Amino acid sequence: MRFPLFVEAVARRSELPSDEAATISRAVLQTLAERVSADEAADLAAQLPDDVGGYLEPGGIATTGGAVDFLYRVAERAAVDPAVAEVGAAAVLATLRDTVTVGEFQDLVAQLPKGFDAMVDPIPRPPYDV
Repeated sequence: MRFPLFVEAVARRSELPSDEAATISRAVLQTLAERVSADEAADLAAQLPDDVGGYLEPGGIATTGGAVDFLYRVAERAAVDPAVAEVGAAAVLATLRDTVTVGEFQDLVAQLPKGFDAMVDPIPRPPYDV
């Protein structure tokens, strides 16, 4: 999935204009790279095309804090209202969930603080054979 397709999926999920979805996608990916280990950011980036995974480059000191701090950082980076950042972040996380393997998404979520539960849709389980 190239970045324009990634953004299209985020825009569709968030009901935001494409240009705003692109800005928020970059901001979320960059902020995620600050919140997870460098190894996790690299593992996640390896499953994404270069033009998407390139935003997961760890830059500087890892930051901490909960989901609210994350959203304020995304809002600041994207120059949007925190409510828009929340909608966009949820759409980016859902698009990542559909783009990478289940195991990789679980590894990502495992490194996020508990407050992210509201933004992360559960990973669909395969149907059971009856």
